[in-house]
Amino acid sequence: MDSEYSTKPLNLSGVSTYPLRERKSKVHTGILGKPMDGSENVLGFISKLPHILAGNDLRALIRAILYARSSNKPIIWGLGGHVIKVGLGPVINDLMHAGLITGIAMNGSAAIHDFEVALAGATSEEVEEQIRGGRFGMARETAEYMNDAVDIAAAGDIGMGEGLGHFISRSTDRKIEFPYQSMSVLAGAYSRKIPVTVHVALGTDIIHAHPQASGQNLGKVSYHDFRLFCSMAGELDGGGVFLNIGSAVILPEVFLKAVSVVRNLGNRLEEFTTANLDFIQHYRPTQNVLKRPTQNSGQAIALTGHHEIMVPLLAAALKASLEASDDRPRGSRLKRSSNQ
Repeated sequence: MDSEYSTKPLNLSGVSTYPLRERKSKVHTGILGKPMDGSENVLGFISKLPHILAGNDLRALIRAILYARSSNKPIIWGLGGHVIKVGLGPVINDLMHAGLITGIAMNGSAAIHDFEVALAGATSEEVEEQIRGGRFGMARETAEYMNDAVDIAAAGDIGMGEGLGHFISRSTDRKIEFPYQSMSVLAGAYSRKIPVTVHVALGTDIIHAHPQASGQNLGKVSYHDFRLFCSMAGELDGGGVFLNIGSAVILPEVFLKAVSVVRNLGNRLEEFTTANLDFIQHYRPTQNVLKRPTQNSGQAIALTGHHEIMVPLLAAALKASLEASDDRPRGSRLKRSSNQ
């Protein structure tokens, strides 16, 4: 049967070739993954990952955090609400105890979930069920206590993060019980004097929809925390690390402005590491955390995966590296392979 098309298939007989050995290839046997035998510890597992793409990125992030710790540089963890509500508060607290977190930034939802865990041992309501009757976000104690904590913080000229940590930790003074405060990041950081900043956009959090909420005080304490975060970001120069985990909008925007403020005031802010860990790589974290702040120097690392897997994996590798180093210089573990 003859084709009706006027255009005919291209004749490929004249295509030129060259030997495979002359071609530059991105993948070779030296970087391939190694089979697991089932006896690996976490460092053994990571060492057997392929030396390419996310395998190398994970190693690079581990090295950067260990270097920052050994060099007394900041290791700032930015936490979105999902990180807390999938149960990672105790993991974050343990990393603080190990000196692997020196500062924390939260969006409003992360603070709410952490506060509710401390108060009730439970958080994360069924939005679809609650929204139909207008009950979404209307839990009395959450709004009453958190807004009270904000008002107290505003009167005391401290930020929202410190105010919430103080409120939970000193709750017995007000005859309020926080029976699960040992699982709270806010309380854990407050007890260790690790700064926590909370960055809110008015109208985005459930506690804003209550009569006790004061826009003036919320603005005051969150603005205080922005300025505090600028100070924290300013110390990243020369080896610090900022991780954005689970915040698609608020924290990336805050981080970019903080970097600009620090540099605007004449401070050097270069040669640091930024990382974004999320199950989707969004526009703002990609641009405002990874690309723009490090475009002249430093490194940017994107790791895609579920928080409830990726954060414990990273934490286990960091803790295992510290144990394996036996308190020798902590940047010596997981050295860069010649194949990377």
